[in-house]
Amino acid sequence: MSKSSIPLLCLSAVLLATLAACDRGQGPPAGAPGPAAVTVVTLKSGPVTLTRELPGRTTPFLVADVRPQVTGIVEQRLFTEGALVEAGQPLYRLDDATYRADVASARAALARAEATLEVARLNAARVAKLVSTNVVSKQDHDTASARELEARADVAVARAALQRASVALDHALISAPISGRIGKSTVTQGALVTANQETALATVQQLDPIYVDVTQSSSELLELRRGLAAGRIESTQTLPVTILLEDGTRFAHEGTLAFSEVAVNPSTGSYSLRVVVPNPDQILLPGMYVRAVTGAGVRREAILAPQQGILRNPKGDTTALVVGAAGTVELRQVSVSRTLGDQWLVEDGLAAGDRVIVEGVQKVGPGMQVQAIEAGTATPAPAAPAATAH
Repeated sequence: MSKSSIPLLCLSAVLLATLAACDRGQGPPAGAPGPAAVTVVTLKSGPVTLTRELPGRTTPFLVADVRPQVTGIVEQRLFTEGALVEAGQPLYRLDDATYRADVASARAALARAEATLEVARLNAARVAKLVSTNVVSKQDHDTASARELEARADVAVARAALQRASVALDHALISAPISGRIGKSTVTQGALVTANQETALATVQQLDPIYVDVTQSSSELLELRRGLAAGRIESTQTLPVTILLEDGTRFAHEGTLAFSEVAVNPSTGSYSLRVVVPNPDQILLPGMYVRAVTGAGVRREAILAPQQGILRNPKGDTTALVVGAAGTVELRQVSVSRTLGDQWLVEDGLAAGDRVIVEGVQKVGPGMQVQAIEAGTATPAPAAPAATAH
């Protein structure tokens, strides 16, 4: 061996000794990087109300067209267009001279019939006294009694005719059928209107409360019924319904579900729901587009995961990175159904107590050792109990 080879052999011996020392557990040299720090959210279970935001239109609670029941000339309009009217309030006055004459004629006919009845009654009473002494025949007695009954019937007919004429006279003053807000008038003073005409004189709509008609997919109904049958969710028929206006603002008053349609529209695959909403200030007007946030069920032991903690791989599968009991990263296959605010509703793959990584996902992978820091704190999160590890 040459003298120049001795330094190389000494250097090799020193390196081998250093490697042997590392193998004996002396650890990495000072300054080596430790476990990556990640932010986690510890999942919890609790009751969650599932909601659906459905499009809808407002419709009046009551609608009544004002139409004449008798023919006549409009003598006067007695309301202000667009004003609130009460049921029974006069709206139009027709020329009623003819109807007042009919009432007077019917009243006179009734008086004549009553006079005829009085004569027939007195005659029948006299004949009844004479028939007992055989002064008149029994046939004459029967005839007098029949004439009295006929006179009584004539009085009833005359009284009905008077009542009918009085009704026609009353209809010459057209009144509001319901309370509500009246629209514009289609006729003016001097116009001729006819009984039961097709064109309404005006329309009265009751707007407090008001209906909101919304539509929901029949598939969502089937999903809800399956959840109720399986016991996963509870019914929310009694929960209030939140109304959102066209500009997205929340309406001050909440509604209640009145009924749901019993048939599905075959062209749209949806069915109708009707919500009753208080409308004291009449902000909601018929035909407005609104959205109704309705309850679709209550899930008692629901798991919600932050949206930033739920990932999708190139295949489209939903996954999440979870910090296990030993501080290592685990990849979970997760099933989610819907979003609730900034969270996903988890159907499978995660449980209460799991620590889902929400920040630092890009710098870690399955099997890596990490330092978990609970979101909203500056200290490492406590290790999860072994029973919740997957």
